[in-house]
Amino acid sequence: MADDAQLLRALHAEHGDALFGYAVRLCSGDRQRAEDLVQETLLRAWQHPDALDPTRGSPRAWLFTTARRLAIDAWRRRTARVGEVITDAVPDVPHFDEADRAVEAWTMAEALGRLSPAHREVIIECFYRGRSVSEAATALGVPDGTVKSRTHYATRALRLILEEMGVTR
Repeated sequence: MADDAQLLRALHAEHGDALFGYAVRLCSGDRQRAEDLVQETLLRAWQHPDALDPTRGSPRAWLFTTARRLAIDAWRRRTARVGEVITDAVPDVPHFDEADRAVEAWTMAEALGRLSPAHREVIIECFYRGRSVSEAATALGVPDGTVKSRTHYATRALRLILEEMGVTR
């Protein structure tokens, strides 16, 4: 029990302010909903302490990703309860600020860093630089078939790494 309390105090001390600020933005400035979101996020962290192991990735990225998912789930629950509304205006799409993109980029950079150099190179060439198999093969100095197989195994490895980091589809 003392370890649980110590874990939550440490998480709150190190990530609490940043997580709360992010939650306020996710909740469109509603501080009470943001507090609930942070509380639920910390509860999830307490339930899954293995996800916060620094060897598995950044605890802050996991917390932010979890908060974002919880906010999306809450928004979906609220919108699902609304009865049929007839209007001439198109409803506003929920807007997430640039912090979401930063967290996603941070998480992906962390995951790419865990790939082998050969797998990381082929992912960067094909997906980030948009090169074809033959262009990537030329850039990397390997045969086309090698690029194809590395891409296959690299995407499988990346999927596993992201799952270990707590990122789901």
